[in-house]
Amino acid sequence: MHRRHFLGASLAAGFAALGLGGCGTARPLRFGIHPWIGYEPIYLAEEFGWLPSAVALEKGSSALDSMASLESGGIDGAALTLDEAIRVHIAGTRLMVVGVTNVSVGADVLVVRPDIKNLDQLRGRRIGVEMSGVSGTLLLNLLKIAGIPREDVTLVDLPMDEHVAAWRRGEADAVACYEPTASVLLGLGGVRLFDSSQLPETIFDVLVVTRQFAGREPDAVRALLEGHFAGLRHLVRNPYDSVYRVATRQGTSPATVRSALASVMLPDLASNQRYLARNGRIERVARDLSEMLATEGLIPHALLVDRFSTSDFLPRSVA
Repeated sequence: MHRRHFLGASLAAGFAALGLGGCGTARPLRFGIHPWIGYEPIYLAEEFGWLPSAVALEKGSSALDSMASLESGGIDGAALTLDEAIRVHIAGTRLMVVGVTNVSVGADVLVVRPDIKNLDQLRGRRIGVEMSGVSGTLLLNLLKIAGIPREDVTLVDLPMDEHVAAWRRGEADAVACYEPTASVLLGLGGVRLFDSSQLPETIFDVLVVTRQFAGREPDAVRALLEGHFAGLRHLVRNPYDSVYRVATRQGTSPATVRSALASVMLPDLASNQRYLARNGRIERVARDLSEMLATEGLIPHALLVDRFSTSDFLPRSVA
């Protein structure tokens, strides 16, 4: 699995400055989305009828579906992790981050063998990780914080759904992962040594649209964000109703939903304005992350654009 899956799939294993003009909505924003707790406000907005006809959700099973559709021109935007958005942009589909859905505050984890007591003891060890996914972002940042050169560890680059088998075979001393893999490994004797709560405001899920569409149909982009914040408002103000709606839709338990919600922070409008400002957190993290990915050879070069995010499409206020 390239992108963490939540519930359904996991349980089964300013534009004017950019030279972009605006005009009236000619067709809907075709927006790719897949199951993940941070995207639930949009699903709730659809369920309650808060998404106008200017937005058409294209539902897939994973981020790979959305990334492929963006690159082929089949959709105009998607919900992705920041690193996934960077990859699509560098591959040639010019994107802009227009919203932040969630910040990981424990959803992404490093599980280790019991004899590894601290990060420095990762030197010389084998670390299972899906480098092309969000766990690669966790690991690269972790190594940077610990001052461990990349060559001092052995990366066992495997898809997420192969991590448990590799652990059972003794092929990895540590694994960078997320739920439900993390809980399985903990049940097999692993120890939670590090998680994204120790990387404040670093691992983001975002809403992106192509620059071409945003310049042509700005009202549709605004409609998407208004729907997102309407769904978020319901989730925050009516948590019991929201949890049961999510659990019912995804075929899981309310406890699983509550646990997932505890592992992320869902930023409000004010936080989005701060994150998406010129030279704000999203732009700084995106630049640093793209340089990391380029250094690892995961993308051909770092971001070259002056702006990778904008707050221009956010609502002026939310009730």
